[in-house]
Amino acid sequence: MATLPNPLPSLASSGLDLPPGSLVDATLDGPWHEPLLWYADGPATPRDWPDLRAAGRRVGLLPVLVTGGSRDQWPEDWDLCPDDTSYPGDHDADEVLAGYWTAYADDEPGEGTAADETGEASGEDEKNGEDGEGGEQPGGAGSWPGLAPVPAREAPEDPDAVAAGLAGVIAADADAWLGGARIALVPARRSADIPAAIGWSGPMNHENDVARLCAVLRSWEDRYDARVVVLGFDTMIVSVGRPPGTIEEARALAAEHYAFCPDNIDQSPPYDLDAYAEKAVLNQEAWSFWWD
Repeated sequence: MATLPNPLPSLASSGLDLPPGSLVDATLDGPWHEPLLWYADGPATPRDWPDLRAAGRRVGLLPVLVTGGSRDQWPEDWDLCPDDTSYPGDHDADEVLAGYWTAYADDEPGEGTAADETGEASGEDEKNGEDGEGGEQPGGAGSWPGLAPVPAREAPEDPDAVAAGLAGVIAADADAWLGGARIALVPARRSADIPAAIGWSGPMNHENDVARLCAVLRSWEDRYDARVVVLGFDTMIVSVGRPPGTIEEARALAAEHYAFCPDNIDQSPPYDLDAYAEKAVLNQEAWSFWWD
């Protein structure tokens, strides 16, 4: 991935007021030639995000919360793959999502609650849940519908303030969130590029080059004032400064979420794209993603 000079090697002389922490250069293929990120040894505090956002940006570093998750896996155990990561700006979000949609949505059943003539749930229903309790699926929806429009309403708050608010809520009880949450700094110029900057491999079973997903995150930055707030081994939480305010806007964006992370719908009740749009997208200031 093409990057600007990495400020992490000179972090000690950067003037940043940091808690005790560690630089991470561990990758799936052995130590990287320079640090990929720094993260704190202890739980995040509510002031970490806004303080390091202001101070770190000056030297080319952006904050993100990292989590060990249920398996206590911290960044040195994340199987980072920077050598396999391209540059987000080389990819088009619409083309990326269209490719995923074709690959994944067309393979899904059109009805999650279809039953055979005996009234028993079909095998496809069992795929959607033990009791066949699925709803409408992306499959059968036809060709890729294209990117959702920008929400009609104006953003009520500065997007970085929304991100800081979400980070503060998590940090206020850091040990109770996601197996713990710690503040980290990543050499990146925009939030959407944070996963690519460290060669994050969380979506490996969906996409080997996370820069392609970062191209979508860039588009969400532009349309929805999104910011990457939390990364785990295979999880991501994004703050949203301008979420969809109508069900039509939410349904249009839900198609993007499905293409971006099919497991959010395929492996999470109620296995229904419309229900997901209403519950997880409409007026929601945080989006969470998990890849199996």
